[in-house]
Amino acid sequence: MSNYEHKDGSGSLWVNDKKQAENQPDYKGSAKVNGKDVDMSGWKKVTQGGKTFLSIAFGEPYKKEEPKVEPKKEADLPF
Repeated sequence: MSNYEHKDGSGSLWVNDKKQAENQPDYKGSAKVNGKDVDMSGWKKVTQGGKTFLSIAFGEPYKKEEPKVEPKKEADLPF
């Protein structure tokens, strides 16, 4: 992934090539709003009148959780 940083108040959306279900977004991307990085998702929709539009949602950036590693316990030795 690139180290590109958006200017405040701007962002980019890309076609979601990993979409597997209808409720998943058609577009994914990121933006910077008031100095804070946000994730964006977009869905292509059609109004009852037949006009096409893009519905957009903003959210916290995805952070992959590191697996929790528990410290090893010392083995109980019989002697």
